[in-house]
Amino acid sequence: MTTAEKSFALPAGDEPLPQTYARLREAGPVVPVRLPGDVPVWAVTTHAAVQEVLSGDDSRFGKHSSHWRALRDGEVPEGWPFLPLVYGEHMLMRDGAEHRRLRALVSRDFTPGRVEALRPRIEEVVEQLVADIAARTGTVDLIAAFAEQLPMVVICELFGIPEPERPRLRTWTQALFSHQSTPEDNHRAATELVGYLGTLIQRKREHPEDDLASAMVRGTTEERLDDRELVDSLFLMLIAGHETTVHLLGHAIVHLLADPAQLDLAVRGRRWHDVVEETLRLTPPVYGSLFRYALADTTVAGTPIAAGDALLLCLGGAGTDPQRHGPDAARFDLTRTQRGHLAFGHGPHFCLGAPLARLEANVALPILFDRLSACGWRCRRSSCGTARRS
Repeated sequence: MTTAEKSFALPAGDEPLPQTYARLREAGPVVPVRLPGDVPVWAVTTHAAVQEVLSGDDSRFGKHSSHWRALRDGEVPEGWPFLPLVYGEHMLMRDGAEHRRLRALVSRDFTPGRVEALRPRIEEVVEQLVADIAARTGTVDLIAAFAEQLPMVVICELFGIPEPERPRLRTWTQALFSHQSTPEDNHRAATELVGYLGTLIQRKREHPEDDLASAMVRGTTEERLDDRELVDSLFLMLIAGHETTVHLLGHAIVHLLADPAQLDLAVRGRRWHDVVEETLRLTPPVYGSLFRYALADTTVAGTPIAAGDALLLCLGGAGTDPQRHGPDAARFDLTRTQRGHLAFGHGPHFCLGAPLARLEANVALPILFDRLSACGWRCRRSSCGTARRS
């Protein structure tokens, strides 16, 4: 890989991540970067280059950490904060036949019908959250009071997580994804979460219920996930299943409150589908996807990549690529003609939870803004997601 002197640092001090990804994209479709701990990877920055890599899953690129040469050679520091997100035997980190097997076992129970059946319950939860907000006085932080609440309730009810146990799950998730977390915080959160999931699996085995976790534990007479696969699969689905939707809802709320004209267009024109897709394009729930590994010497967008090199997919940069989305790609615009985005990936690893995230957002956002307006709340111009009663 290129020397550190020619590499970009990521993160780049106090520079906002969208600006960093735009700067990397201007440097080229594939550029060398150094992550914390002086770990070298390639940043893939444009829509076309990211899609090229995603299209090469299971042929040119793999996802399992065993492919990463730097990890095998001991070049990644012990206790590196991103290791909990790199390791795993769930479907997100497996390749080929093993990925297809695990995905089939999970998707067998996580069906479109099961997702759509959640709609009435999502509506009920949203109405209750909005009623609680409307009963308050003064300024309300809609991110904390709404965007963080709904996905947690939905995913925990889907998997049969009792209400008293949900705050711990949220605490672990925040520690794993927070930029302020120390390596010790990450390791502690991952360890405690894995221990909790082991206990949950045993509980569901002894006392199965009508929930997705029980269905995954039960399996079929032909094949079941083993305990390690169950823990890792639940880790992935519980974390990704609510954290990404928290970001989707939060980003949508902030975009709308920051631009009254766009909010008015969404409310009066019932452009909620456009709100969801434009939010996903401009500010995807996952800005950088860890990692793809080259299975052999190859090229991406004409850049030579050695076998075993790791590639960070800059989904955030791809979403604001002017070559794909026009010269105003960095602007939130509901009238934009959508050309397709990569917020949920592409190819064999396309996000299994995308229908649930879209359902939650398309149900929640119109109810939130309609009810707040009807109750006399003014969604004032804000860059942090707050509303105030008129």
